[in-house]
Amino acid sequence: MPHLVLIDGPNYVFRAFHAVRHNLTNSKGEPTNAVFGYVQMLKSVLKDLNPTHVAVAFDPKGGTFRNEMYKEYKAHRPPMPEDLAAQWPWILDITDAFRLNRICIDNYEADDVIATLAKQAEAKGWDVTIVSTDKDLMQLVSDHVWMRDTMKGIDYGIDEVKEKWGVGPDRIQDLLALAGDSADNIPGVPGIGPKTAVQLLEAYGDLEGVLSSAPEIKQNKRRENLIEFADDARLSYRLVALEEQAPVGLKLEELAVDGMDREHLKALFTRLEFRRFLADLDGAAELTQTTSAAMTQKHAAEPSPAAADVKNTAPVAPRRDILVDDSAKLSDLLNALNGAELIAMDTETTSLATHSAELVGLSFAVRAAEAWYVPVGHRAADLLASTPKQLPLPEVLAALKPILEDKSKAKCGHNLKYDAQVLRRAGIELAGITADSMLLAYCLYPAKYPPRLDAVAEDYLGHNCISYEEVAGKGAKQICFDQVSIEQALPYACEDAEIAFRLTGLLRDRLEAENRLSRHDGIELPLSRVLADMEWKGTRIDAEKLAELSSRFGDRIRELESAIHAAAGEEFNIQSPKQLGTLLFEQLAIPGGKKTKSGQWATGQEVLEGLAEEHEVPRLILEVRQLSKLKSTYTDALPKLIHPASGRVHTSFNQAITTTGRLSSTDPNLQNIPIRSAEGREIRKAFVAEPGNTLIAADYSQIELRLMAHFSGDTALCSAFAHNADIHAATAAAVNDIDLADVTGEMRRRAKIINFGILYGMSAFGLAKQLGVGRGEAAEFINAYFDRYPAVRGFMDETLEKARQQGFIETLLGHRVMLPEISSKNGMRRAYAERTAINAPLQGSAADIIKVAMIDLHHRLKSESPESAITLQVHDELVVEAPHQQVESVSAIVRETMESAVKLHVPLTVDIGIGSSWFEAHRL
Repeated sequence: MPHLVLIDGPNYVFRAFHAVRHNLTNSKGEPTNAVFGYVQMLKSVLKDLNPTHVAVAFDPKGGTFRNEMYKEYKAHRPPMPEDLAAQWPWILDITDAFRLNRICIDNYEADDVIATLAKQAEAKGWDVTIVSTDKDLMQLVSDHVWMRDTMKGIDYGIDEVKEKWGVGPDRIQDLLALAGDSADNIPGVPGIGPKTAVQLLEAYGDLEGVLSSAPEIKQNKRRENLIEFADDARLSYRLVALEEQAPVGLKLEELAVDGMDREHLKALFTRLEFRRFLADLDGAAELTQTTSAAMTQKHAAEPSPAAADVKNTAPVAPRRDILVDDSAKLSDLLNALNGAELIAMDTETTSLATHSAELVGLSFAVRAAEAWYVPVGHRAADLLASTPKQLPLPEVLAALKPILEDKSKAKCGHNLKYDAQVLRRAGIELAGITADSMLLAYCLYPAKYPPRLDAVAEDYLGHNCISYEEVAGKGAKQICFDQVSIEQALPYACEDAEIAFRLTGLLRDRLEAENRLSRHDGIELPLSRVLADMEWKGTRIDAEKLAELSSRFGDRIRELESAIHAAAGEEFNIQSPKQLGTLLFEQLAIPGGKKTKSGQWATGQEVLEGLAEEHEVPRLILEVRQLSKLKSTYTDALPKLIHPASGRVHTSFNQAITTTGRLSSTDPNLQNIPIRSAEGREIRKAFVAEPGNTLIAADYSQIELRLMAHFSGDTALCSAFAHNADIHAATAAAVNDIDLADVTGEMRRRAKIINFGILYGMSAFGLAKQLGVGRGEAAEFINAYFDRYPAVRGFMDETLEKARQQGFIETLLGHRVMLPEISSKNGMRRAYAERTAINAPLQGSAADIIKVAMIDLHHRLKSESPESAITLQVHDELVVEAPHQQVESVSAIVRETMESAVKLHVPLTVDIGIGSSWFEAHRL
């Protein structure tokens, strides 16, 4: 039976534009996100639905017959975003290259084209799938007509429409006539939403039944509105009706699928730099045979300009997977490993927490298209089943230990920081790591996507990896990996090692070709070993102190809630933004309120901060929110994360996530503990040293300002740092045109805001807001700043120009910060990219410096004070735990190492504090 697929072009292009990340561009800076998402959808449709006939409907330029019926129809819609309009010609070209009929008829919407063709096909007994999420089109659903949402993978038949809307397809028109549709500016009846409309239709049948029965309705307002706005409801009924006799000018048979224009597609994908789609074209006889593109958008990033060629992206060849489940095969594996130039490895475990993870298996690859899996911890599927055949863990570890600990045997993998700790727990110190494909990918194109193996493999190899969910299940039904059968685990585990092997060679070659391999070999890879040791060591937490703080915060929150209710004159749910907005802007009538797109009052932090000085309730609400966050995020959560075996909290440092190169931490996030509030600082009292030890907190002083002096070479700025002057006081004197001796504390405070505001590319408007002055006065401050430090402006202008030319900037030690929106036609996005271009060299270079310091300090402590260790890194600060008797010598090592990490035109200065807790180390 013929199967006609009708694609709602505008619906899917707009969804693709908003779903795929906005900074997706080609090397010319042209936006490509909507085209990318559109191609994904077309590929998914052709593969998954296997249609015999296809048409893509588009809206005409200008209005349609509905605008003649109602001038306000869709009148409130903003113009198409510039970045989307720029992609529209490519959308049409892509459609033509797929050889799909695109239909656009003057005076008729895409919905009318779809309705006409769907009814014609249904009359012939064809099956029809409408690819759209437009609720108007649900009127067409029948026994032969379905709707599909390809992004969510949902099909809508008659039952699904009823479940979603409460009425069948035959009553969608009535429902929309009553409820209206704000997206299309269809009025409906005020006060009637979809749920009420369903109730009315259940009671009175259809729209006319509802309107004729309006006088009988008990609810006063509902009755009055149905009577008063009956004409609007009837107008809405006509507006949402689909025209089923649109002059499409084509016979159904002319919509037959006709392959694709491969050369046209290849030219388009090359121009757009869609490398993965090019790989699909090269590796498949027909595009419809490629792997489904229904992937999450976070895997959909495109390559850097430097990596825009399509070499080495042919689909991965079939792989030979070898199961090592007896001594003979283990001997074969050992022979292969001993004879290998490079060993790729991966571990399968029971947990992502390294201190709890039990080994389930190890996989290895020493060449492409072949991999080995050694199961050691798979369990029987149930109590009645026998234990799977596998070698004893002690035998495997004893056999592998000499090779894994051999520094001369080169090893690679993906995120080996994790595997190294898993093996350490099993008694093996992994050595000889020469490459990590996660870090190689990050060095090539930082923060391009989440650093998972599957994302990197998809991008650089055109290969879609087996997902964890495919072998272990999803959600509540997901099982632990030790319960996965060995048969299922074999290809999954082997793929991890073999793909890492392939990626290592490919990515190293790319970086070497760009003369950027030293970033991986000299900084990121050595740092991963430092971070592994820091994670393994962990940090000691005083659970009793946190319990005390939690109790105190809880008492204070309850006091504040009582005060809020008293000030408001009534009790309400403080956690409800809706109730809070109603109270502030309606009942208390506080001026200045604004509503969100959903129609609710905005009650975010910025709004409340603007009201806090004048009104007590917003001020108290802010305090409640701050304390509630501290309580839930830290005082209540941290004690639960203390590992019972170590008695410490073991965070995970994320090395390949941020665009600037900074580290972040998760599980828990120890880098966002607030320090500006007294309550936030109290939490640092719970970070303590072991008995007999002391904490040393070492913080780079004004490192980003020093980097600005270094990069700009500004004489006055460099001189101030060379003479250890108070840079904020010096700036205050300059912008206020006074002598240094006359600078007041308030002037210095403002100058500090100016100094750091300039670093972040702050405008006069932003600075005025920060200082609480007029925009003109703020502009005068900025001009006075640049008069004092003229080379700073020159550096900023030069950096912006370079960023526009290259599409990226580089930090002091070669970390590349990509700026795909630096030439965006969207003013807000372009301005953000420009601010990033100014600050990223400073913030990223500060990250470079502390990374080098961590590597050097880790090495020195191991040789000069093995009992000491780095336990935390928070932006520009390191925390070291050292024995009491070595505090003085270790502090000297820390200062010397950090201050000499990198040579600048101005000195690096480190502030050091010592104490039994993190708080105390900062206080002294």
